[in-house]
Amino acid sequence: MQRRNFVKSTFGAAGLSLTGAAVSSDVVASSWHSQPNFLAKNNFKLKYAPHFGMFENSAGKDLIDQLKFMADMGFTALEDNGMMGRDAATQEKIAKEMTRLNMVMGVFVLDKGGNSQNTLAAGKPEFVDIFLNGCKKAVETGKRVNAKFTTVVPGDFERNLPIGIQTGHVIDALRRGADILAQGGLTMVLEPLSDTPNLFLRTSDQTYEICRAVNSPSCKILFDIYHMQKNEGHIIPHIDWCWSEIGYFQIGDNPGRNEPTTGEINYKNVFKHIYQKQKAENKEFIFGMEHGKSQKGTEGEVALIKAYVESDSFTV
Repeated sequence: MQRRNFVKSTFGAAGLSLTGAAVSSDVVASSWHSQPNFLAKNNFKLKYAPHFGMFENSAGKDLIDQLKFMADMGFTALEDNGMMGRDAATQEKIAKEMTRLNMVMGVFVLDKGGNSQNTLAAGKPEFVDIFLNGCKKAVETGKRVNAKFTTVVPGDFERNLPIGIQTGHVIDALRRGADILAQGGLTMVLEPLSDTPNLFLRTSDQTYEICRAVNSPSCKILFDIYHMQKNEGHIIPHIDWCWSEIGYFQIGDNPGRNEPTTGEINYKNVFKHIYQKQKAENKEFIFGMEHGKSQKGTEGEVALIKAYVESDSFTV
C-alpha cells in the first residue's frame, strides 16, 4: 500500500483526531483536507527514532519508502541496530535520503563487540582485539551514515574472576576502544540490559561508574528505560544521578516491551522530565524506539503513533 493511500484510508477510517497533529502538504493531499479525522505530520518535542520494519505495513518493505513515511509522520531520527551488516552502497543511500529528509542517525550496534563468546570481562587479548577491530569498522560505518553513536555491550560475566578484576578488564578495553572511536567522531554508548542475569552490565549506576573510569567523551551510557525499569526501577532519580554520563535514551514499556502507554511506565512524565533537563542545558538527546507493537498490522502502527502523540503531549 502506498504511503499516501495508507494515511488516507487507514488513519482516516480509524477515526483518529489527535491533539497537536499539524497538517502538512507533504503528507496529506489537498483533496483530503476536508476530512475531519486523519493523522498528519506531528511536531514532536523530542527526537524519537523508529527502526526499519516498524512501519512496514504502512510504507512497504523498501527502506527509503519507510524513511519517507517516518518523516511524514514527524519522526526526525532513525535507529538501525543492524546498520554495520548492510553493504556500503545501501548505507550511503540511506544516509543521502536522511539528509534530504532532515533526519539524524541514532545508534547502530557495534558488530562483534563484547558478547557471551568474547566477553571483555575476561581480559583475554584475543577478545579485546575482536572488540577493537569492531571499533575500527564502526568508524567507517559511522562516517558513511553520519552517525555519532554506536551501541556497545561488554558481554557476560567471567564468573571465575572477582568482580573488581572483571570491571578493571572492561574499563581497560573500553579506554582503548574509546580512543579509536574518538578519532572518527563516534561515541560508544554502553547499554546495561535485563535480557539475562549472565550479562556483566546490568544497572545504570554500574555503567556510570565505568564511564567515569574510562573518562572519555566517547564513552557514555545508553539509558534504555525498559531495561532499567526491569532491573532497578526508580527511573527519574536514576536518570538524574547518571545524567552527566548519559549519551542516549531508548524506549519500551514494561511489561511487554511495546510502545508507551501499554505498560506501567508513565512516559509522559519521564519525557517531560528529560525534556526540561536537556533544555536547561542546551542538550538534545535521541530516543530510540527499541520496542515492538502491542497490535498487529496497520492498526498496530496507528496505535503506536497515537501512543507517541499522547506521551509527547506534556506541557512545559
